[in-house]
Amino acid sequence: MPLPRVIRFSCCAEIPAPRCGNGLDLAVRLKNGVGPMVGTEHDTPEHSHTKCAGDASLGHRNLISYSRALACWGSLGGFDEEEGVLAFAGGSWIPVIGNGAFRTDNTVSPTTLVDRADNFFAGRQRGYSVKVRDTGQDDDLQEECGARGLVAYGEPVPEMICHKLLPVPDLAQGLRLHQVTDAGGITAFTNVNTDAYATYGMPGDVLPDIFDQPDVVLADPDTVIVVAYLDDRPVAAALTYFSDGIASLQWVGTVSDVRHLSLGRAVTVWATNVAFERGAMACTLQASPMGQPLYADLGYQTIYHYRDLVRWTAPTI
Repeated sequence: MPLPRVIRFSCCAEIPAPRCGNGLDLAVRLKNGVGPMVGTEHDTPEHSHTKCAGDASLGHRNLISYSRALACWGSLGGFDEEEGVLAFAGGSWIPVIGNGAFRTDNTVSPTTLVDRADNFFAGRQRGYSVKVRDTGQDDDLQEECGARGLVAYGEPVPEMICHKLLPVPDLAQGLRLHQVTDAGGITAFTNVNTDAYATYGMPGDVLPDIFDQPDVVLADPDTVIVVAYLDDRPVAAALTYFSDGIASLQWVGTVSDVRHLSLGRAVTVWATNVAFERGAMACTLQASPMGQPLYADLGYQTIYHYRDLVRWTAPTI
């Protein structure tokens, strides 16, 4: 179905993704206290508060950047971004995970966000979700979404953060970790996580549709994917996404029949450490119920929670 004329549908190649690195941007953030000062052992209460606020802000911005990138990886994806609102559609129909809207300017009214999201997703004939934080910043948005018919889905999800390299665990016999560099690796990554997230009821077509343009994924300089192979079988995987001087982990998963081998720990440590090796100040993630105890054990700390508010069917305009 063609998109309504009021929607400006962006091509991902038109907007360069923010880069992570050791350059001026990183130095300025550290100097101004916007990001965490890695390695500081004796923070004052005031500095700890500044770090916490900076962590929360950058983690949220990274999730927005990741969502924008995700919209580029599927052939049916795309996004519209204008005047403080991002509406993104991934390659899959699923309202949660792959289709959503964010305020990129916190002064934008919640009514404006829902109006623009409804208009965008009506044109794509999809439902969508809006993530709200429990920090108080999104209370107005949560109220507006509820009034407009979006409903809460699942339990609040912890946003967790790590500030340091993690000790590398001993690997199970026959296990090797491989950074993805070709389309076959993307297929292995999607196959692993299709099995892994079936535990939560995710349909089998979602990930293959989200990642059905492997050349685009592989060309994204801010995306690194690792797959763990056990005797040449792909069994665990994770994705690291860089923006705003930090990184996040996405799609950490292990196939169901080998979860007793601690393979999730191995790929989580690899994906976290590659973030710091490439200059990230911190690494964040949104934890699944199964993953949260592992991340906490590794040293990740919860800084707030997200709740998904969902419009399950396409809006009617």
